[in-house]
Amino acid sequence: MILKPIQGGMCMLGEIIAKLRKQRGLSQYALAERLGFSRGKLANYEQGSREPDYETLQKLADYFEVTTDYLLGRENNKVSTSSLDKEYEEFESFFSDPNNRIHFREMAESPEEMREKLWEYWDLLKKARNNKL
Repeated sequence: MILKPIQGGMCMLGEIIAKLRKQRGLSQYALAERLGFSRGKLANYEQGSREPDYETLQKLADYFEVTTDYLLGRENNKVSTSSLDKEYEEFESFFSDPNNRIHFREMAESPEEMREKLWEYWDLLKKARNNKL
């Protein structure tokens, strides 16, 4: 079954995939490579001339961190529940450590210029870590 095209000849699924891809600043080649299939296959999905199988649909949803229902145009909330659940669990785990709660409270109570310096230092640490990888 091929999805019916909507305005402009593109199916809703294809339009959504293209929108998400462009929001991430990816070419069709780059996205297809990251997902492990050809650019032509991705182009066919975006044009609505081909539909992804369930596994590919799930791979797209996982990559963009959206629900398959969002990709299919069946819901407006694009954030997957499992993604939100995971973030909440990580947040809860972080805040269960008393030291993290103290640091976070101290940071929130600090003057703006101290917080800006902290973010600058944090960025330097991340860059140093990434250069070591």
